Amino acid sequence: MINFRYHVVSLTAVFLALAIGLVVGTAALNGPVADSLKERVNGLSKDNSLMRQSVNNLQKELDMEEDFAAEMAQVVLPGKLSGRRVLVLSLPSGRDHTEGVVKMLQLAGANVTGRLDVQDKFINPDSNNNLLELAVTAARPNSVPTSGLPGNGHGVETSSALLASVLLDRPQGSPAVTDADRRAVLQHYATSGYLTPEDKISGAAEAVVLVSGQPYVDKFSAEKDESVVKIAEQFDRSGAIVVGGMGSAGGNVVSVVRGDPVLSQTISTVDNANTVQGQLVTSLALVQQLTEKKAGQYGVGDNAAALLPKLPQ
Repeated sequence: MINFRYHVVSLTAVFLALAIGLVVGTAALNGPVADSLKERVNGLSKDNSLMRQSVNNLQKELDMEEDFAAEMAQVVLPGKLSGRRVLVLSLPSGRDHTEGVVKMLQLAGANVTGRLDVQDKFINPDSNNNLLELAVTAARPNSVPTSGLPGNGHGVETSSALLASVLLDRPQGSPAVTDADRRAVLQHYATSGYLTPEDKISGAAEAVVLVSGQPYVDKFSAEKDESVVKIAEQFDRSGAIVVGGMGSAGGNVVSVVRGDPVLSQTISTVDNANTVQGQLVTSLALVQQLTEKKAGQYGVGDNAAALLPKLPQ
């Protein structure tokens, strides 16, 4: 009769056999398996080292190209924008490379009338009604006409139109905006947290550089990207404009302008303004806008016509 002790002995024998099998099998395979694993680890380590070296070489090449572009700017830019009055608008997504764009404009001899940092609040959909009201209240006490402002209920578009009318040259035959009125309008937007003037606005500009970056990715991304395009459109109506951006895909202002057969005829874009090369090209694109009345799409991204514009001698 099979009893409990028999089962215990049988199970013990089975586990003992398994243990002996594992020990014997491991001992038999230990050499070949260990050698194979060691060889594979050494190969991966060598590949990793080569890849790291390749990345370092590419970074060094990029740094040298940036240095080359900076030196070429010293040769190419001086005098190209002498006497030209340029306003710089900086969006939150382009803040990191705005200073480089400004330096290139100054190297070209441009009179930078001022730099305005557009805050995220300005392009937030929640601000729409406030911006509509502000466009009226900011202009009302001053001699700033509001008859030509858009009436479609888009706050960013309406406020951008007002700001363009006081920051850029007025159409021929229209009354000029006084410095006092210009300051008063800007103060309304600055006090409400929509704009931050980085320096004093020295007068009306004839052109604007809008410095942007990657498309937005939050839940209001589509509305925000659309609002940035509205800003560009309204300033384009009042003067020459170049958008110095970062990338040309995903819905940012560069990609939208390039994909629009109308906007691309009047708004120039540079998709690598986050680099020294792109900052140089941004100034050259503005030269082309002001001297040839011609827009172009430049950089290394989608739908770029060339790396840089071909300027007449």
